[in-house]
Amino acid sequence: MADKIVEGGNDNPRVQTLDISRLMESLPHRYPFLLVDRIVRMEGTDYIIGIKNVTFNEPQFMGHFPGQPVMPGVLIVEGMAQTAGAACVASGEAGGKAKLVYFMTIDKCKFRKPVGPGDRLEYHMRRINRRRNMWWFKAEAIVDGQLVAEAELGAMVVTE
Repeated sequence: MADKIVEGGNDNPRVQTLDISRLMESLPHRYPFLLVDRIVRMEGTDYIIGIKNVTFNEPQFMGHFPGQPVMPGVLIVEGMAQTAGAACVASGEAGGKAKLVYFMTIDKCKFRKPVGPGDRLEYHMRRINRRRNMWWFKAEAIVDGQLVAEAELGAMVVTE
């Protein structure tokens, strides 16, 4: 399925979705370290929702933890950062041709509930600040409507 842009009203002028092909154009990450499968909502970099379908055959579950698989919190945070990074690149707001997105800061990070195979992890990203080529986001990870993790993340986009 290709990207789509939906024209909305004044409150929501442009909503875009990114499929896996477009995500791979926007991010250098690949399996097993690409931790977002799709962006289902992208209002520039103001508000983004990314999706990660957590499956049992992912390599982290071989050792974290045998018999009781739990997605490592650091991978949830990385998935949130990848969602924001893909939006920064795909939106064109970085100016020029974006080359890389560097993860700069993690603040106020909290893990609320475990995430495991079969869960549909939603990364809800809301931009809280931007200065030149640096962005800060309020990030929430949600499964079945329940908050499972949250953080404030900062990133820098390097352009050509």
